[in-house]
Amino acid sequence: MIGPNPNELYPNPAIRSVAFIKNCVTNPNIIVGDYTYYDDPDGPENFEAHVEHLYDFLGDKLIIGKFCAIAKGITFIMNGANHRMASATTYPFNIMGAGFEKVTPQLSDLPFKGDTIVGNDVWIGQNVTVMPGVEIGDGAIIAANSVVTKNVGAYEIYGGNPARKIKDRFSKELTLCLKELAWWDFPNDKLSRNLEILCDTDLTLEKLQKIK
Repeated sequence: MIGPNPNELYPNPAIRSVAFIKNCVTNPNIIVGDYTYYDDPDGPENFEAHVEHLYDFLGDKLIIGKFCAIAKGITFIMNGANHRMASATTYPFNIMGAGFEKVTPQLSDLPFKGDTIVGNDVWIGQNVTVMPGVEIGDGAIIAANSVVTKNVGAYEIYGGNPARKIKDRFSKELTLCLKELAWWDFPNDKLSRNLEILCDTDLTLEKLQKIK
């Protein structure tokens, strides 16, 4: 096998700031693909602490694909952070107790945006916040210090607060080819055999079509 073992916590034992996320999370509602890493000199194995308000009784999930690169300071805010918005006040009296629990909301009273989904080969820069229910497509890039409040398409670059589309990474034809190629699903031997093409900065359709 060429490349690091995807089932090890640290892909490179000499660099303890980088960890494969799937090997350090314990919450079954956080699902992460092979080779996706979190980079944080303060402890990449603590990735799960950056997924906030993920409560079993709500049932939402954080789903991240393969080969994603996630920089330090990431925050995924899940649906448990939501408050009632249709009532006169958004204040969560019920969690304070001492009789205030008489106004505990029904789940149907709370906004619910569904699962948060990050595709494959996504690069997320430092100090990014991703809001509940957002979907980020394959190959997307999220600029540092962004707040992602809406869906991001495949191979799009987003940045800002709130994050807005900056540009497409590639032409429509090249993007479609990459999506169909789905290189992140290659077996190890095929991936290794085609790394030079996948890492070529002068990317063309002709080169991609040579992948076998």
